[in-house]
Amino acid sequence: MFGFFENEQTKKVKSHLMNLVTLAKADGHIDEREMSFIVAVGKKNGLRADDVRSIIANANAPALVLPDNDSERFDQIFDLVDMMLADGVVDDNEMDFCIDMAEKLGFRKAIVGVLVRKISLGVKDGLPREQIKEESQSFLNYNSDVKQF
Repeated sequence: MFGFFENEQTKKVKSHLMNLVTLAKADGHIDEREMSFIVAVGKKNGLRADDVRSIIANANAPALVLPDNDSERFDQIFDLVDMMLADGVVDDNEMDFCIDMAEKLGFRKAIVGVLVRKISLGVKDGLPREQIKEESQSFLNYNSDVKQF
């Protein structure tokens, strides 16, 4: 699977997948749709489905590896929110986890709840990721001192 000498990108992907697993488990179990979502994110980032399942099966929470840029930060919080919605039920623990992760990813505490809800509404409305990203950027620019994408 992964050798002793993992590159930084692989570490970031594994950290992101573990965040998704933690979110999926926030309501007590990993739903089939949540598992499919996690596998799809892994594949999108160059991992095989078997590798992703192995990461999930051996889920020891690695240290959080932060993305290098604001666009990657947004993509990670977007994936977390998108997965939160995957099973059709938004558990309070899942929402709290997404808000906490947004803050850990570097978004200001004062706006993370609104950011997560904006992403959530955009996903529910079926808007494309890039449109949600642009609208979120406008919101963040309006609330200055916030990271940009």
